Amino acid sequence: MRQSPSIVPLDRLDRDIYLVLEDFGARAGCSWRETDEQDTDRETIIRDLIAGQYAYLVRIVAFNAIEGWSRDATSEVADKLAERAAADAEITSALRAFIEANATRPFAVQLALPLRGAA
Repeated sequence: MRQSPSIVPLDRLDRDIYLVLEDFGARAGCSWRETDEQDTDRETIIRDLIAGQYAYLVRIVAFNAIEGWSRDATSEVADKLAERAAADAEITSALRAFIEANATRPFAVQLALPLRGAA
């Protein structure tokens, strides 16, 4: 039997896609965030997390439909967030809690201290 060509361009699917599960509270529960297709790469997800686009993260899943795999990417993303947050301490308390709970390496941020007499 001949196989029909796909109506979805394969190059759009042949990449790693990241989805974020977020907790919206007791009444709404958890849900996978609606995300534009072009915003599902790891770098964009990390940038959006640091920018405060997500409040209470539960899990991050990565998959590649063409290669046929999926995995929990929560720790991987938490480690990357910890690296970025170490350079810039301006993160939300919820994001800090997510990093502390999921990063595989210790999370430490050097907080800026005010200098006396500096103007």
